[in-house]
Amino acid sequence: MSALAVQLMSTGIEKVTVESTSDYWRMWFYLLEAAGLDVQLVNARDVKSVPGRPKTDKLDAVWLAKLTEKGLLRPSFVPPAPIRTLRDHTRLRVDLTRERTRYWQRLEKLLEDSLIKISSVASTMTTLSIRDMLEALIAGERDPRLLAGLARGRMRTKNTELVAALNGRFDDHHSELARILLDQIDALTTQIDKLTTRIEDLITSLPEESAPEPCDHLDGGQPDSRHDRTAAGGGLSVLQRLAEVPGFSQRGAQVVVAELGLDMTRFPTAGHLASWAKLTPRTIQSGATLRNGKIGKGNPYLKGVLGEVAAAAAKTDTFLGDRYRRLVKRRGKLKALVAVARSILVIVWHLLADPTARFHDLGADYHTNHIDKNKKIRNHVRQLQALGYTVTLEHAAA
Repeated sequence: MSALAVQLMSTGIEKVTVESTSDYWRMWFYLLEAAGLDVQLVNARDVKSVPGRPKTDKLDAVWLAKLTEKGLLRPSFVPPAPIRTLRDHTRLRVDLTRERTRYWQRLEKLLEDSLIKISSVASTMTTLSIRDMLEALIAGERDPRLLAGLARGRMRTKNTELVAALNGRFDDHHSELARILLDQIDALTTQIDKLTTRIEDLITSLPEESAPEPCDHLDGGQPDSRHDRTAAGGGLSVLQRLAEVPGFSQRGAQVVVAELGLDMTRFPTAGHLASWAKLTPRTIQSGATLRNGKIGKGNPYLKGVLGEVAAAAAKTDTFLGDRYRRLVKRRGKLKALVAVARSILVIVWHLLADPTARFHDLGADYHTNHIDKNKKIRNHVRQLQALGYTVTLEHAAA
């Protein structure tokens, strides 16, 4: 492959198009890119062979070359090397975190096999109180009253429920298996902590963002002209500015930066980014009938973290929380979460596209305060008149 790169350079090749096929494109893309060639990755769906022609690798390469020469190809988003390195770390941390969750589920199932249903009392298995009880069980303690006495904090008020939940048949083979599962959980936790430290270092070493031309401020995903742009950035990092958005955690912001990078010139508008992330439903038309299609699969890591952020934002008394509550009544929970996730991604685009932008919440009463009262009155009056009523309006007494 290195010899191929040298040969392409010597023959004056300026641009190379690589068709996306599973993960096999990576070695070609990375090596040719490192050699200094302009490489673009294209979706195989967009470069299908023309009907009526033989289907061979050589003819496909000729067809790709013709499309490249005429500029008819739309390259896929491939982040630069530093972002790819950061992405590998964040994705591995997500995978290890999910694996650790599976081990906790196996441990819970093991406890249920021994007739111990502690998860019915504790909201999560990861608390210090539960860990102390598990260690005591493994060490040989079987008295449910002594085990319940290891509870800490607010769990002490649930002593009666804990005694009933810990009264089981936990024997030596349960103890052996529980020890193995806890050791696996501890090992995964250590690796996750190492990755978190490394991710923080990688984000710190990313190139500084350059300020673009002045544009409107972000206000719950909308422009806001009330703030002075010269001081808007406040010297905050991209993670700190993302953390101002409701629902975002430090880890969530790290995943978003790793999946999108800091260069938003790849996405001309926030709508382009939402479409790439497959958070925009397709419109399907058949004759005079229009209907909404399903959203695509998109980037599973990005959509996963946006879903978590949307679920957290939905519980807040903010513009995003109010948007969820307004949509969930008529569209359902899943569609409402997707809509909020898209709104969050639009906010993220503005924050990443403009290093001086700051998030400003519109408030939970935004829609209430921006209702056209006269229009709403006219609509209600027409509805009542259509039912045969005569309407007389009077102002209510203060």
